[in-house]
Amino acid sequence: MNHAHGWPGYREKREHLLVGLMSGTSLDGVDAALVAIETEEDGEIRAVSLKDFAYLPYSADLRERLVSLCSVETARLDLLTAAHFGLAEWYAEAVQKLLAKAGVLPAAVDAICVHGQTVWHVAGRTPFPGPTGTVPVRASLQIGELSTLTERTGIPVIGNFRARDLAADGEGAPLVPYADYILFRDPGKGRLLQNIGGIGNVTVLPAGAALSDLYAFDTGPGNMVIDQIVHAVTGGAQAYDDGGRLAAAGNVCEALLEQLLRDPYYAQPPPKSTGREAYGRAFAEQLLREGERRRLSQADLVATATALTAATMTEAYRRFVFPHRRVDEVIVSGGGAHNRTLLEMIRRELPDGVALLTAGDFGVPDDAKEAIAFAILGHETLMGRPSNVPSVTGARRAVLLGNLCLP
Repeated sequence: MNHAHGWPGYREKREHLLVGLMSGTSLDGVDAALVAIETEEDGEIRAVSLKDFAYLPYSADLRERLVSLCSVETARLDLLTAAHFGLAEWYAEAVQKLLAKAGVLPAAVDAICVHGQTVWHVAGRTPFPGPTGTVPVRASLQIGELSTLTERTGIPVIGNFRARDLAADGEGAPLVPYADYILFRDPGKGRLLQNIGGIGNVTVLPAGAALSDLYAFDTGPGNMVIDQIVHAVTGGAQAYDDGGRLAAAGNVCEALLEQLLRDPYYAQPPPKSTGREAYGRAFAEQLLREGERRRLSQADLVATATALTAATMTEAYRRFVFPHRRVDEVIVSGGGAHNRTLLEMIRRELPDGVALLTAGDFGVPDDAKEAIAFAILGHETLMGRPSNVPSVTGARRAVLLGNLCLP
């Protein structure tokens, strides 16, 4: 792809139609967003609008397989390879479901922009044998074969977004801040964009910010730990705490919360990122054992896990944001935006004068924001423009993101 011109034929258009696909660390399903992007004559984004949205939940069997692939104790190479191709069938089904709902033909869609399913993310540098000695490697693996998705839909596909930022010595995450800048920047208000998916990540968007003024990082667990605890204490009857009802019925164990907050990740300054390798099954099982040892009720344990998510976010603001930036609004998106108990825990810890809102208050559905974000990132790649933010990821430079697979 020519950096100056983008994909031939795409850059010359003023109106673009894309599908954004997101399947996050919660491992619950695929979010599919049909996104229209209008551009100015110089190619800059003028408007982004959500035309339709569909959700395809994972089956219990698929979710269990994916959970097993996210742990070094249970991952198997044969199942990982099969899942890489098999998961693309789910992505294709999500696209077909979305287009049928919207009444749009595949030929009308310029491209599918797919994040893929993260199974492992190595934010630090792992020593690896290189051709002339040991080299430090950063790595992240998102599965879902692009060729299968292209073959099933007949639509060009862009995926593997994180790899290029990693190659440029970035963390490969978070990538959504670029879209946060496009969608939520404001000349007069300082904003925090807090996504609460499986992992929590925050974008710091100062009032009147230039792109280079942004910074962002993963705050720690989002819904991931809460979901695993709920699944365990309900014997698999519930996959998540609907509305935060279980947590609301319990009391936070402050001593256990204080112990959990000693995790060195929380005090580590950004740029930083984390994932299921840190807060997955092993972490949840240890927390369950600790709850039993302390004789906590099921509701108390869920309340404590919920308080951990809230506290890691608000502590991160106090450490890394409030001393440096004025903040007027915290805008929450992702599945955690539906957890009223979690939102109330966050609200209680915010300073006076800082409002807590959701992306839905701005016309961006809470569950669709990240799928919209990857449509924006794919669009910028097709326009021949970088969309990582070096001040966020720590990359040496801004780079084009993603691989393009043509039908």
